Amino acid sequence: MHTLNHPRKPLSALAMSFVLPGFGQLYNGEPNKAIWLFVAFAMLSIPGVAFVALYLAGYWMLPALLLSLVLTLSIWLYGIMDAWRTARRKQGYVKPGWQISGGYALIFLLCSLAQLSLIGYVREHLVQSFSIPSSSMEPSILPGDILFADMRYNCPGCKSAVKRGDIAIFVYPNDRTLNYIKRVIALPGDSVRIQGHAIWVNGKPLTVQEIQNGPAIQVTEAIEGRQWQVQWTQPDQQATGMEMVVPPGHAFVLGDNRNISKDSRLFGTVPLADIIGKARQIWFSKQPQAGIRWGRLGGVPD
Repeated sequence: MHTLNHPRKPLSALAMSFVLPGFGQLYNGEPNKAIWLFVAFAMLSIPGVAFVALYLAGYWMLPALLLSLVLTLSIWLYGIMDAWRTARRKQGYVKPGWQISGGYALIFLLCSLAQLSLIGYVREHLVQSFSIPSSSMEPSILPGDILFADMRYNCPGCKSAVKRGDIAIFVYPNDRTLNYIKRVIALPGDSVRIQGHAIWVNGKPLTVQEIQNGPAIQVTEAIEGRQWQVQWTQPDQQATGMEMVVPPGHAFVLGDNRNISKDSRLFGTVPLADIIGKARQIWFSKQPQAGIRWGRLGGVPD
């Protein structure tokens, strides 16, 4: 049953589109336009970011993220203005029976749940953002870096397994409310020997080059064709050594800033099941008490 003469209120249409793209169009009796606006906004703002993080090269990341942001905001603003203009024209409006307060509340709830579910799926299975608070991974990753982590990693059905040299994100064994980021040095069954600032995995040294730089030692390490830089800022405090075989189902991890890192030398090996992601690229970086490190944006840690 239809009720006649229910003119649309422009402010109501504007407010509804402000809180949810397409909601104002639904109020104006344009369900098809409402659906497409909502879908376009949701796809650009959530899976669109995941696509940029996972599939584009580092130098394309920042322009693509900015383009995605501009398009998302454009869709949102277009929806607001379109709802306002259309409502002003609809002074003689035939109101469908479903346009009641309960119907609007149900649609808003379903759309909100859809967005939250999409965000949860992307964060758990595709890509997640992590902020780095400490300097334990210098020089590869600096405090103030915010990076994307590939979550399609180390899981049933995933194509990417844990490899030596990966920068991995894992659940901290001593506090499962925290995530740590370290470099995977050895896998189950590998023998690890550390003496001073030298490391051997399965009897082969990781060190490729060592440079004394004032009180610090800068070391280039490599394994299985992968290479990265580590630093020992106080080498005289690392005189102790250790030797072990990594137990089944575990990985041995170290920070690249070896003197200050809390890693497997302190809390032991990490269960492979607790490794949840792999560092992919830096999408933002700000130096504490200073400005944005523009040169790091889009960078891929070694």
